[in-house]
Amino acid sequence: MIVGSIAMISAILLAFLRVPLAFSLLAVSVAGIGFAINWNIALQLLPLTISDAVLSYDLAVVPMFILMGNVISKTGIAHDLFRAAYAFVGHVRGGLALSTMVACSGFSAVCGSSYATAATMAKVAYPSMKKYNYSDELASGTIAAGGTLGILIPPSIIMVVYGILNQTNIGDLFIAGVIPGLLGLAFYMIAIRIIATRKPEHAPKGELTAWPERVKALSGIWPFVLLFGLIIGGLYAKLFTPTEAAGMGAGLAILIATLHGRLTWKGLRSVIIDTAYTSISLYSVLFGALMLSKLLTLSGLATGVLALVQATGLEGYALIFAIMLVFLVLGCVMDSMAIILIFVPLFAPIVVAQGFDLVWFGIIVIVVTEIALVTPPVGMNVFVLKAVLPDVPVIRIFKGLVPFITVDVVRLALLVAFPAITLWLGSTVN
Repeated sequence: MIVGSIAMISAILLAFLRVPLAFSLLAVSVAGIGFAINWNIALQLLPLTISDAVLSYDLAVVPMFILMGNVISKTGIAHDLFRAAYAFVGHVRGGLALSTMVACSGFSAVCGSSYATAATMAKVAYPSMKKYNYSDELASGTIAAGGTLGILIPPSIIMVVYGILNQTNIGDLFIAGVIPGLLGLAFYMIAIRIIATRKPEHAPKGELTAWPERVKALSGIWPFVLLFGLIIGGLYAKLFTPTEAAGMGAGLAILIATLHGRLTWKGLRSVIIDTAYTSISLYSVLFGALMLSKLLTLSGLATGVLALVQATGLEGYALIFAIMLVFLVLGCVMDSMAIILIFVPLFAPIVVAQGFDLVWFGIIVIVVTEIALVTPPVGMNVFVLKAVLPDVPVIRIFKGLVPFITVDVVRLALLVAFPAITLWLGSTVN
């Protein structure tokens, strides 16, 4: 247990110091198992863990969803979604911000990445908001907050990672994320309307779009509707597995981009190379996380932490609140993926022992991680946005995020208090 504790502390410190996550997790895990058990066992477990993961059918979902997201993000289809949303609500006060939030939710539904959503929508929506004299706080805050929907609205890479770590059905996680994701979109739009009403100078009105133009703009959203409907509808109807859904989604995205004339051979080559790099990086991190999970078991740390929790007397929702607090504090200084990979394997057995559903807990963890993506001092989405918008001070972005963080906390409280919000849709699946 002592070796496991030292290994966990080392992993946290290395993640805090921005040491590459894959290297730190692998090094700490192998060294911990070597000291706690036996070096031969540690060196044997490493290739066995990697080979088991590579041959895993569930893990094949990762590169396919990454490929689908890359095709969508690199072919300009996100512009179509923004134009369609703007055509219907751009003329109301705060309409451009509302359009951006709708576009973020649609883009994230087929992209699965918060960082990609924030970076793409900054290029698509920010110039339009500045053209109509939106404040930097509202414009940047809307994009940064909207980007966080990328890890909750399915398909989501972080849901796949959570499911693999805890052997939780990925399809169930995707279905469970739909209502909380839409609830998040609704709360964000309410926050924008409140800002626009109380501070109208921050959100001027845009131009009114005629109905013929609105109908024409709708033609740009069918790729998103088709992809989202195929993936979530197919999973809900049990027509195929998440891996099959990912494969069909990637193939359909390539077909749609090709039919639109937006995907050349050169573009496809770039998309495939980027997908390979991202997949390899994520695979490497997952290998380290799986090794860390084995260390927690073999060293007795997981059992020790469970006993410690039982000794404190914390149970039920008090325990869940304590775990969320840990995630929120860590989210202020650590990357969200690092938090998921290091701490979920530690807390999951405790949650199960308390009788909570791992699918529900997964959505709660992801919502907490969403909040961590936009909280100072790190707020990874904020710094992604800063890289795309270098002229906007970081302090203004954080200031603009305050209303969105507030409604996120309200949503989190609702999801914790009423698990049915998360689990109802999945319970209707035959």
